[in-house]
Amino acid sequence: MSEGEKSPVTVEAADIQKILTMLPHRYPFLLIDRIIEINDDYSGIGMKNVTANEPHFMGHFPEQPIMPGVLIVEGMAQAAGTIALIKEASDVAKRVYFMSINEAKFRRPVVPGDTLYYHLRLLQRRRQVWRFAGEALVNGEKVAEAEMTAMITEAI
Repeated sequence: MSEGEKSPVTVEAADIQKILTMLPHRYPFLLIDRIIEINDDYSGIGMKNVTANEPHFMGHFPEQPIMPGVLIVEGMAQAAGTIALIKEASDVAKRVYFMSINEAKFRRPVVPGDTLYYHLRLLQRRRQVWRFAGEALVNGEKVAEAEMTAMITEAI
C-alpha cells in the first residue's frame, strides 16, 4: 500500500446461512463455510474447514487424501462471487457464472484437518464481468493462487 492510500474498511461478513441465500451451490459442492471479511474495496476473505469425510477424498487419494486443486479454485471463485453479490446488494435474484481461470498455481497439498482461507481482491469490473485475484492459504502459507473471471446476471 502506497503512502497516503487508505486501507480497506471491513463492512460485512457472512455466515453459512447468508452464503446459502447468495449461491445455488449445496453440499458436496459448496466449498466455503463462511466469509469472515468483506471490505469496501470488494476484497475479502472466505474460509473452508477441510474435513476427512468429504466425498472427493474417497478417490483422491484413499491412502493419502489430497484436496483436488480445481476444488480449491472453485472455493476461491465461490468466495469471490459471494463477496460481489453481497456488496452489490439487490432485491433482484442474481447468479454468478464462472468464465475463466488464469495464472493458476498450486504450491502444496491441502489435506483433511486444514483450514483454507481464500483471500480475494477485485482486479477489474466491466458491467457484469468481474475479475478477481485469489490466494488460498493454510496456516498463513500460500497453497494456491489464481485469477478468476465471472459474469453476474439476473437469475432466470
